[in-house]
Amino acid sequence: MTIATGRLTLEQFLKLPETKPASEYIEGEIIQKPMPKTKHSLLQLRTCNEINQVTQTPKIAYAFPELRCTFGGRSIVPDIAVLLWEQIEFDESGEPLDDVLIAPYWAIEILSPQQSSNRVTKKIIHCLQHNCQLGWLIDPDDRSILAFLPNQQPQFCEGSDVLPVPEMIPLNITAEQVFSWLRMQQ
Repeated sequence: MTIATGRLTLEQFLKLPETKPASEYIEGEIIQKPMPKTKHSLLQLRTCNEINQVTQTPKIAYAFPELRCTFGGRSIVPDIAVLLWEQIEFDESGEPLDDVLIAPYWAIEILSPQQSSNRVTKKIIHCLQHNCQLGWLIDPDDRSILAFLPNQQPQFCEGSDVLPVPEMIPLNITAEQVFSWLRMQQ
């Protein structure tokens, strides 16, 4: 959903109060993300947990849900933003700083029924153009995941296809495993 407010600069946008669900600043437009539904929330939570289970203790990376990232003239909120540990800025207390002014190392988007897949893909491409190393577009409806890597054709993954993950992240996972998280009652 695009919010008509007239043209604001990125700096003006960043001074506005946060919205729920989050709003993003893309090419001068303020676009509010759709409210997540159950499947979206479940995939987001489980994906973050799986990544953090293998990356947090060895301080390799951290997967943040709904983290605002401002870079390249835009301010976006990927469903999951994975930052390498060395990319996370900390204050003197060891707590992460609130403002992330870089592209995530790995951006993960989960398509909601009312979202345009092309618009979400455009966000992932923007991330890749600003040093992001991997993008996933998870489509719960057709149980597929499109993986985007810099300077390569997207990879269509489904079923037993092993999903590409950044080399330093020790995660071996298939599309089928990701979508199995939706079956809560077995």
